[in-house]
Amino acid sequence: MLRSEHKIELLREAPLFSGCSRRDLVVIARASDEVDFKVGRVLIEEGAAGREFFVLVEGTVDVERKGKKIDSLGPGDFFGETALLTDRPRNATVTTSSTVRALVLTKQRFRQLLGQNPLISLKVMKSVAERLPDTT
Repeated sequence: MLRSEHKIELLREAPLFSGCSRRDLVVIARASDEVDFKVGRVLIEEGAAGREFFVLVEGTVDVERKGKKIDSLGPGDFFGETALLTDRPRNATVTTSSTVRALVLTKQRFRQLLGQNPLISLKVMKSVAERLPDTT
């Protein structure tokens, strides 16, 4: 089981939460679950509806798009954040390539968290806006 402090540090590294204060991160950490997955488990399937966001604590995953491996991710990496904010289908498949321990934040909990914490909502939206391409 992760110590609360480690959970907070992992969430701080995710760009989605980069503008959040330590207090905000504590609230987000409490809303996330620590989950273990066996090797070969599909965590995200390309084209499917998105329901959660993952931060890898231990282990590795492979990322595929249209059946071709495009990346490998390890501890500290994250994926699935777009699903928390949009209703777009997943743009890649992510499969565990080893046993994995991850922090998982469901879309439902995330949206509930934003509804109950307007300051966190503003910080997350600012973070998303900063990641949009500059069109000027």
